[in-house]
Amino acid sequence: MYRTYSELITLKTFEERFEYLKCNGQVSYSTFGGHRMLNQYLYKNPMWLGARSRAIIRDRGCDLGIEDRPINPNDIARVMIIVHHINPITIDQVLSNDPCVFSLDNLITTSDQTHKAIHYGSVDSLMPSRPNERFHGDHCPWIR
Repeated sequence: MYRTYSELITLKTFEERFEYLKCNGQVSYSTFGGHRMLNQYLYKNPMWLGARSRAIIRDRGCDLGIEDRPINPNDIARVMIIVHHINPITIDQVLSNDPCVFSLDNLITTSDQTHKAIHYGSVDSLMPSRPNERFHGDHCPWIR
């Protein structure tokens, strides 16, 4: 199944987008992800740097492009902005500068935590879109 950003953005919630993207622990399986030198080659490539910047601007620096989930790389937790390939890319695609490596329709902005969950975890390990409803005195269990 080939996935696209165009299709992804029709999903309104963070959880729906996460489910669309999750890899079920299959990172580096027949992709370039396990090849450190190739990573360095790609991530210093001016074509990649331009595509990465355009994806972050398009997504307004928000996790999975959801407006109420800004990624702040300057916060104390040292959150990183990662641009994730929606469809895994292969070594041959990187070496041949295949357009899918740089296509905005194959890129989405994520936080480091979300990126790790897409590859290895579940949505349960991430902050829900809507926090639990709060009530007066709920911080103190004996006052209601």
